[in-house]
Amino acid sequence: MQFQFLVTPTSPPESGAGVESSIRVSELAELLREIRDAQREQVALLRQQASAQDAGSRWRAFLDRWKEDFGSLPAACRKVLPHLERAYMTLIAELTQHLDEQGEDTTNNEFALGEFLDRFGVRLSQLGAILSLVGPLAEIAAPSERKP
Repeated sequence: MQFQFLVTPTSPPESGAGVESSIRVSELAELLREIRDAQREQVALLRQQASAQDAGSRWRAFLDRWKEDFGSLPAACRKVLPHLERAYMTLIAELTQHLDEQGEDTTNNEFALGEFLDRFGVRLSQLGAILSLVGPLAEIAAPSERKP
């Protein structure tokens, strides 16, 4: 990112103030250089922060450390991800159908709520956790490993 600052004097310099105006111009030029340097440093820090928050780069670094042992893992994750997503969506569909059929009876009393959570809660939570782990690994599969 580059910025251009145009500075024009408000009034023409007087003949006797030539030395004073050149000092002010040099001070102004130095100040502008400092501002530019500070902005460059800020941009560098923002780039570092963005890369630190990039989950994909963290997964790539993790897989690079274990590339010899698990080099084909991203491609395998990419292959099984649709099956996991389908199972997750099927379970959500079953949950919504059950709630629609049972109505308020599903959550009215403690026993019904416990049975509902036993039936759907644990499986839905565990499938969601598995998807949150397999999904990023599938996304970072190299383009050569991706199959349409």
